[in-house]
Amino acid sequence: MASSFSPSPAADAAGRLLADTTAGDNAPPLSVSELAFALKRVVEDRFGYVRLRGEISGYKRAASGHAYLTLKDENACLDAVMWKAGVAALPFRPEDGIEVIATGKITTYPGRSKYQIVIDRLELAGEGALMLLLEKLKQKLSAEGLFASERKEKLPFLPRRIGVVTSPTGAVIRDILHRLEDRCPTHVLVWPVMVQGQGAAEQVAAAVTGFCRMAEDQRPDLVIVARGGGSIEDLWAFNEEVVVRAVAGCTIPIISAVGHETDTTLCDYAADVRAPTPTAAAEMAVPVRAELRAYVRDQGARMERCARRYHERGAEKLVGLARLLPTPQSLLDPQRQRVDDLGERLRRGLGRRVADARGELARASGALRPQLLTVKLERASDRLASVWRLAQSVNPENLLARGYAWVEGKGGKVVTSAAAARSAAALRLHFADGTVDARVERATSGGKREAPVQPSLL
Repeated sequence: MASSFSPSPAADAAGRLLADTTAGDNAPPLSVSELAFALKRVVEDRFGYVRLRGEISGYKRAASGHAYLTLKDENACLDAVMWKAGVAALPFRPEDGIEVIATGKITTYPGRSKYQIVIDRLELAGEGALMLLLEKLKQKLSAEGLFASERKEKLPFLPRRIGVVTSPTGAVIRDILHRLEDRCPTHVLVWPVMVQGQGAAEQVAAAVTGFCRMAEDQRPDLVIVARGGGSIEDLWAFNEEVVVRAVAGCTIPIISAVGHETDTTLCDYAADVRAPTPTAAAEMAVPVRAELRAYVRDQGARMERCARRYHERGAEKLVGLARLLPTPQSLLDPQRQRVDDLGERLRRGLGRRVADARGELARASGALRPQLLTVKLERASDRLASVWRLAQSVNPENLLARGYAWVEGKGGKVVTSAAAARSAAALRLHFADGTVDARVERATSGGKREAPVQPSLL
């Protein structure tokens, strides 16, 4: 194949391969950056303000806070970026699959030779897109168990304090206060918030959390989150995830009264009770005081009738049982007869006992004779004399009179062996006519055996 390259005259003449600028050339070569930024200026001038309708795809938020996504339809796609300040101001959380309308300007990114839209404002493309976003968030929170029935708490019967989260200037708070005043006047704590627009969801969530964090003696016994009716866009703050999580995590029983009876928000699913209107929420919160008083009076009357009936039935039962009881006379007659019988048996027994004792005394007195008593007395005297002689023979005093002595050691103890005498420092010798103190002197004989103790008189 022949080449289509034709060398320039300069190349033909000189055989050069370097580019050369011909005099009068009106198309000098541009750098890549010059061309890229020239295209950027043209695109931004031509498309400085555009509105695009498309479906979000590949949404992600960088650590810097900026958001990157792609807008697409059935035939084309366009990269998009939204800076941090714009993302923070969004009234909803973008998700893949949601159709939106993006407002901004078309620009290029020279670093990648791509064009993109820088989004200034992002809006949902109609109620269909809003409902799709709502349904996705509902499924997500439901899967976490935030709407489970076992999380619901029972409302207090008669709360002492009621906290109300709503706008302080709307008709809702007046309706709630008037209804509470008509039914049962109660102390009300109002936490003022915005109920729609940017920042409303954060204020409502902060109010619910603030009631829960109050001191035990100041916090309300019941919380009502209320707002009047409106479009789904007006009520959107009560569909925000931050509000739903705050309501579901509230440790105080909570009533959601957002919109009219046909309006439903995710806040209603997370609350313990949903009221169709704010006025209905006030009716659910407290009983009618007049009806309560009538109920108390009725219960008091019923209790009094029950007590009276119980007393009457008890008295009738007592009378019936009393008829079946025996008379005191009939109960005592057998006991009296038994006492008489026992008294008679006692008298006869005592008579027999006295007769038997007299017989034994007569038999014992008949066996007594003076001669027997004299013999027994003489024998006892002989035994006593024999014992006395024995006692005299062992009396130490009598032995001392015959020339013996007994030795007393330390503490008045009697010394009975030579070893005990040698161990004593001093001794006392007792004779028949007195005592003598003595000192022990030890002497040895041949170094083998100690000589007998030699007392030395003091």
